Amino acid sequence: MEWLDRLNQAVDYIEKHLDDTIEYERAAQIACCSTFHFQRMFSYIAGMTLSEYIRRRHMTAAAFELQSSDVKVIDVALKHGYQSPTSFNRAFQNVHGISPSAARSKGVSLKAFPRISFKISIKGDIEMNYKIETKGAFKIVGVKTHLPMNMEESFAKVPVFWQQTIKSGAMPKLCSLMNKQPAGILGVSACMDGKDFDYYIAVATDKPAPTEMSVYEVPATTWAIFECIGAMPTAIQELQKRIATEWLPTSGYEYANAPDIEVYPDGDTNSASYRSEVWFPIEKKK
Repeated sequence: MEWLDRLNQAVDYIEKHLDDTIEYERAAQIACCSTFHFQRMFSYIAGMTLSEYIRRRHMTAAAFELQSSDVKVIDVALKHGYQSPTSFNRAFQNVHGISPSAARSKGVSLKAFPRISFKISIKGDIEMNYKIETKGAFKIVGVKTHLPMNMEESFAKVPVFWQQTIKSGAMPKLCSLMNKQPAGILGVSACMDGKDFDYYIAVATDKPAPTEMSVYEVPATTWAIFECIGAMPTAIQELQKRIATEWLPTSGYEYANAPDIEVYPDGDTNSASYRSEVWFPIEKKK
């Protein structure tokens, strides 16, 4: 699979630059997708964020160096991108459970995290209902938060943003604005510059935006629209992972440079029968 080969080539780049500067943008270029989509895909497939993978690989290499040489701890820290002994010590202990200096002791137990290699097994034992549609550009209006490209941090902040938005009383006002497709409250991850991204809780509308809300135009693109059945957020998280690991590799498509959209219609989001959608931006493989 060409798509899988590109992901592994991106990992090759990361491995070759563990002692140097790892540029997420460059890794994404090798994988032929945006920095945002590369990090998101990596997280779904690897089961950990890209930053966590790189941190574990750094700490694995650091442990080898501390045990096999007399290099100073501060020099090992600097080599692996840590400017202070305190931050390096914290990262090392989070992985190995002991301090860097203690790692020099004979017989001490350490952890090794090997290089990841993407090999996807396509099960296909559970059906995925989807349709492919090309849509023109449309406007959304809602509230937004600006998030760093660090997926680990962003995954933690988005649920908090939903809770804050619900408590603020913004949902009824959003519902009153809704008059276009897709119908429902939308979760939109909009990223075009590769540096960071905006996450919107919004609705599709042609009505003017209230002064306290933001406007974003979703670009015209082709979408793979997947049906999701189940309680939130588990059901939609599992579906997004399956799209990346099961559907995309054999579909003949790849990620397009457009937002990801989650569509939440009215209903009990805690119900096992709740229906929502994932709009996945796609383009034919080049």
